[in-house]
Amino acid sequence: MNDDGTGASRGGTERLLALIGEYRDTVRDALDDEQYALLLARLAALADAAPDDTRAVRRALQGVRLALLPLPLDHPVRAALDSVRLVAAPPGPSAVAGARELMARLVIPEPSPGTVAGGADGDSAQDQLLRAPALSGDEARARCGDTAPPPELIRLTDAGGGDRYPEFQFGTGDGSPCAVVLEVNRVLLADIDPWGAAAWWLSGNSWLGGTPASLLGRLPDRELVGAATALAEGD
Repeated sequence: MNDDGTGASRGGTERLLALIGEYRDTVRDALDDEQYALLLARLAALADAAPDDTRAVRRALQGVRLALLPLPLDHPVRAALDSVRLVAAPPGPSAVAGARELMARLVIPEPSPGTVAGGADGDSAQDQLLRAPALSGDEARARCGDTAPPPELIRLTDAGGGDRYPEFQFGTGDGSPCAVVLEVNRVLLADIDPWGAAAWWLSGNSWLGGTPASLLGRLPDRELVGAATALAEGD
């Protein structure tokens, strides 16, 4: 293979998919039922993407990466996510082919009626995200000058149907939404996948050296944007 930027870029995607296949048993063990089902759905979306539709492939790859965030930081697949750097080359058809091959190797669990995802105590990945400090819909609106919160803000829905806006998204001065948070959320497609975006902000990141939400104001904004963009690039 010609070792140019494109080859290296596409090699990153191929390596990630290969690692998921190589460590498929430990990936399954490390994720709860809900998290694993989400990963399978995201891989299926990548496998179904049109190989020549770069935007669709890139978005599907981003979904796969976000679904892998709950893995422990020392897991080889999780470590590969944090080692990615921003690249310009678009993903190639090999990403779709790799996802199709990978899906054939993964165990597709049968649904278990009456089983609560996340364990006996019902502590799912979404439950954990909902425990983070958050504002209600009315409080978020007040922080936005009594106007509707922008769609870039992460809006989660609790079991009662109420809106919850993770508090880290708002500044400490006048309390309005942080510009860098809105920029990162656009990269993470928070309006489409708020749970995945919330998981990125509230999970440990070995590349950044901590949880992105805790590093707001401590790291240059460009580093946060770069880390999110590297994830979204999917290569």
